[in-house]
Amino acid sequence: MRTLGPGVNSRYHVVDERIVARKPATLSFTGAAALPLTSLTAWEGLFERLGLRTGALEQTGALLVTAAAGGVGSITAQLARALTSLTVIGTASRPESVDFARRMGAHHVVDHHRPLAAQLAEVAPDGLDFVFSTTGTERNLAAYAETLTPFGRIVAIDDFEALPLGVLKPKSISFHWEFMFTRSMFRTADQSMQHHILTQVARLVDAGILTTTATRDLGPVNAANLRAAHRLQETGSAIGKTTLTGF
Repeated sequence: MRTLGPGVNSRYHVVDERIVARKPATLSFTGAAALPLTSLTAWEGLFERLGLRTGALEQTGALLVTAAAGGVGSITAQLARALTSLTVIGTASRPESVDFARRMGAHHVVDHHRPLAAQLAEVAPDGLDFVFSTTGTERNLAAYAETLTPFGRIVAIDDFEALPLGVLKPKSISFHWEFMFTRSMFRTADQSMQHHILTQVARLVDAGILTTTATRDLGPVNAANLRAAHRLQETGSAIGKTTLTGF
């Protein structure tokens, strides 16, 4: 959970208590380790950047979550399904990732290897209201602009060289960044909000509302297993979160 100072492939690490919380009592340390970075990203993206309200069941519409079987996408789909009344649409392409996305909360799943606009028109005929773009933002921006309703909102977490935001102007679509390290990097006055978010996530897990997205454990932390984990992540096809346990 840090981008400044030493890395976290170490056995012990000092972390500011304002950006951590107690782990869910019902999860192992491995299962809990899969949640903090992704759940903070998802929570901040949904409820701070997109302006959704937790528990506001009257807030209806459609939300697209790209790569809904990935680490961030799978917890985003869970949170949106559990805490809002939005129709959650995920993207995935392989049978196993489609199944995982559905189990994580997606009402519908479309194939991100095929043109999105036509598929989205079928499952969300009234248009999208929100987009949580975890990957492919530059490639998919035109489809987002076409399918979002006027005054729709996009939040993105991926990186790219340039983005033609002018395509969003006719519908007054707003574009937001989400980067869960912003609070700690810039030592914002509300850093402790991340402690409160993680505490709420832990409560939702212990209540059986959320589940860990950990899907594969590669064994103890050592050089070989770290390299294997990085190779898996770089394929872009990992489902859920990959963990390492022990030393």
